Amino acid sequence: MTKQPTQPVDDSQAATSDQQRRRLRAGLRLEFVTVGWNVLEGFIAAAAGVLAGSVALIGFGVDSFIETASGAVVGWRLYTELRGRSARQTERAERRASRIAGALLLFLAAYILVDAGRRLLGFGGRAEQSLIGIVLTAVSLVVMPVLGWAKLRAARSLGSSALRADAYETIACAWLSLSTLTGLTLNAILGWWWADPLAALFLIPLIVREGLEGFQAD
Repeated sequence: MTKQPTQPVDDSQAATSDQQRRRLRAGLRLEFVTVGWNVLEGFIAAAAGVLAGSVALIGFGVDSFIETASGAVVGWRLYTELRGRSARQTERAERRASRIAGALLLFLAAYILVDAGRRLLGFGGRAEQSLIGIVLTAVSLVVMPVLGWAKLRAARSLGSSALRADAYETIACAWLSLSTLTGLTLNAILGWWWADPLAALFLIPLIVREGLEGFQAD
């Protein structure tokens, strides 16, 4: 009985596959960090926002929970590919994750528009000072940009629109940290209560743009 000739191993293909797995694991680690940080951040921000009556701080907390969901969905998509699913299954997971991440961004924009609008019109009461909110948003202003740009690099290396949408969710959170921190600080120092909801409104165009891009991903 003659032996069948063995197929030569393409070293370049094997190296590419190993490299892709490393990239997927790196992306998964970023999503684990995203979920862990945002769960903690969301609970603190939401509680502090309710106590202070701050629409920007409550919106910041809601964004943290949305980003938690987005990170979990995109992590599932990366895990699907890492497990060696077929190209069709991976593509299907990519589209689904991208649309969910985009839809979550649009939900966040709608929430901020409604809540900030009613506060500016005088229907939601004025925000009180929140030292916890100031400290939390200041820390987030350091953490979120680093995490967001790291996820953007990972998205480019993987060619993942879902991870890209999630990265912009994180970057939007960084801008939301800045606007929330600005509003809370102006309210605490100068008593400008309207700075809190106004700061939140400035983020809506960025959030909507990235949300539509993720939701309409092919």
